[in-house]
Amino acid sequence: MAKILAHCTHGKDDPERAMLPFIVTNVAASAGQEAVVLLTIEGVWLATKGYADGVEKPGFPPLRDTLNSLLQNGGQVWACGTCTKPRGITEADLIEGAKIVTAAYVVEYLAQGGVSTLDF
Repeated sequence: MAKILAHCTHGKDDPERAMLPFIVTNVAASAGQEAVVLLTIEGVWLATKGYADGVEKPGFPPLRDTLNSLLQNGGQVWACGTCTKPRGITEADLIEGAKIVTAAYVVEYLAQGGVSTLDF
């Protein structure tokens, strides 16, 4: 089984870069692979309730649909705790299936080995 971690740093500021990590990880999750989207910087907003509803780009499926599909296929959405804190985002603000993680959590995951990473 492959392990895919896609790093997303964008939200509504760049819809294409916001959508691509979810498309890639959704494909991986639907194929039975372990798939995680790590949200940092402005990307952390994508884990909040209602935010993904307004992220669209012609030629791409709506982000909300891809995000929901990723979660239904067993993928994970992690929001960086260092990035959520100054933005006032708490666990209560997150969509179901997303969680706030620490840098130590991400390092531990990567240190397990066998993880392919992508940055958008």
